[in-house]
Amino acid sequence: MLSKKTQYAFRALTDLAENYGKGPILICDIANRKNIPLKFLENILNELKKADFLESKKGKGGGYILKHSPKKINLAAVIRIINGPIALLPCVSLNFYRRCEDCNEENCGLRRVMALTRDATLKILEKKTLADILSGQRLVI
Repeated sequence: MLSKKTQYAFRALTDLAENYGKGPILICDIANRKNIPLKFLENILNELKKADFLESKKGKGGGYILKHSPKKINLAAVIRIINGPIALLPCVSLNFYRRCEDCNEENCGLRRVMALTRDATLKILEKKTLADILSGQRLVI
């Protein structure tokens, strides 16, 4: 399940994507338009900036802008930055692997099923972008 923080991140990113190429957007405008608590949004945008998804400009005419086209920002990358692993079990995570304490990985049927689930989920999330969220069109897998 996506955390509330990740949902807010996608709301903010879609706002920035809707305004892509129009210059910096004030954080308070994003918060108001997308109904995100301002303090929470500040932390989210800082994380996305550190991850090289955003640029910020200070002073008059300042704000946040997407560093890359909405067509180049895949959903899996955003989820990993904000939410962490995409896999439902730590033992099948590609980037956040952790061995389960009470499990024999070679014989674990749940692990095999969750690895298939992870692969299917990633197949979609790595191909879909912010532009797909904005398109309003029916998505094809």
